[in-house]
Amino acid sequence: MTPAPASYAVVVPSVGRPTLQWLLDTLSAQDVDAQHPGPLEVVVVDDRPGDVEPLRPTVPDTVAWTVRTVRGHGRGPAAARNRGWRAARRSGAEWIAFLDDDVELPAGWARQLAEDLAACGPGTGATQGRIDVPLPDSRRPTDWERNTASLQDADWATADMAYRVAALEAVSGFDERFPRAYREDADLALRVRRAGWQLARGRRRITHPVRPADDLVSLRVQAGNADDALMRRLHGPDWRRAAEAPPGGFPWHVATVAALATAGAGAGSALTATVLGRRSARRAALAAAGAGAVAWTWLTGRFVLLRTVPGPRPGDPEFLPELHRMLRTSAAIPVAAVRHKARGWWRHRETGPWPVPVRAVLFDRDGTLVHDVPYNGDPDAVELVPGAREAVDAVRAAGWRIGVVSNQSGISRGLLTREEVDAVNARVSELLGPFDTWQVCPHAPEQDCPCRKPRPGMVRAAAAALGVDPSQCVLIGDIGADVEAAQAAGARSVLVPTPVTREEEVAAAPVVARTLRDAVAAVVAPAAHGGPAARQDARPTEVPAVAAGSRG
Repeated sequence: MTPAPASYAVVVPSVGRPTLQWLLDTLSAQDVDAQHPGPLEVVVVDDRPGDVEPLRPTVPDTVAWTVRTVRGHGRGPAAARNRGWRAARRSGAEWIAFLDDDVELPAGWARQLAEDLAACGPGTGATQGRIDVPLPDSRRPTDWERNTASLQDADWATADMAYRVAALEAVSGFDERFPRAYREDADLALRVRRAGWQLARGRRRITHPVRPADDLVSLRVQAGNADDALMRRLHGPDWRRAAEAPPGGFPWHVATVAALATAGAGAGSALTATVLGRRSARRAALAAAGAGAVAWTWLTGRFVLLRTVPGPRPGDPEFLPELHRMLRTSAAIPVAAVRHKARGWWRHRETGPWPVPVRAVLFDRDGTLVHDVPYNGDPDAVELVPGAREAVDAVRAAGWRIGVVSNQSGISRGLLTREEVDAVNARVSELLGPFDTWQVCPHAPEQDCPCRKPRPGMVRAAAAALGVDPSQCVLIGDIGADVEAAQAAGARSVLVPTPVTREEEVAAAPVVARTLRDAVAAVVAPAAHGGPAARQDARPTEVPAVAAGSRG
């Protein structure tokens, strides 16, 4: 009997590029059959920051799969991919195929992906697609075009990378401390390998066109040097060899900056010596300044040549604009590279393994800790949900900080006073014990405040009050606004559905629990057994269908 083909979902993080629809169009056009199926679903993660009109990509009614969008809140591709694959698990997919929103899928991609997945044994955690970057035929490529073309030789690039869900769960997915599309894929590959999985290269191919870019793009990408510092911190000084990454030119940048600093220091010393009338000191300082200037000029000239010689030739229409770009950026890149690397070293000097440990649990109030009584200002109407006391006590027993984040729009609507809300909160504390922080948003939705969930203000304020980073917090709530507030702040979340929880909120949640006790157990149990606490990769609990509704 022919074995059933492996099932997969597709996850696409997007910053709203128009190429997203073209990617979905090329996916929709794939030739599939029972042995070479299409995806179970496609999850697009809208990773634009702020309140934006939701992305609404479309697919033909003729395809067997659906596309849905969840929010990433502009926290970068690592966090967006985590949000996507955790939401996609609910489809039951065995694999997650990650694609970038600016790639194109040639005919036959889906059939080749099915064959690549079928070739993976039970110990294979990922399979990589091959990337084709089309370059101009009429001239040599520009520096930016060559930079994009380097993807063709990149190892484990998530422009087309399929990971087994079990492998992602084993390592808690992507490390969200990588804020850019740089090194987060190599870091994941290293951790998956160290967890005992093999990585394979498949036969399927995608096309990755060169995106339009402005003249300073090569300067901005130097921010990736901070991610190199994080890689060294996490994987040691030999991380490039382990990750199969090219050596890079950072030592040359250090030498260039040192020469520039020598020239500047020498000139400053010469000026001081001139003012003080110290002629011998002035000569020595001028000699140092001259040597530094000569070294800087040579190193910078070398860098300009390295970048221009492979590019357009004199007579090409692109030659003079490219030469201008290279002259303009080559002098600044070494300084930017060293500055970003130093910033990364400092920022990550105490960074530990991923995932970060949990140090605080935040609860929504109404519908999570207590039964939801709309606009309740009466302490006598407070009634705990079943298991609330045991759940809160379990968090305290784990030694973690504890807080509440609660929308209370009745205050601004004139239905409640702040004193009444405080009295209800005091009753909750009387029944459950003291909380380390209470964060209350008094605003109505139309007031457009930064604190009302699903915005992240209260989560960040609670973390600050507790003296922890938002990434060390878990928010437990009953509606999508709680999940979105946690995601936007960089915290983790567990959803405990109630009759007002919408079905789409359950589908988008990374972790779903039947009860509050189950939610806290998902947070506390891994830490109690010596594992990473509150693993956001824990499989969602299956919950019964819930009624659509809303809460003010």
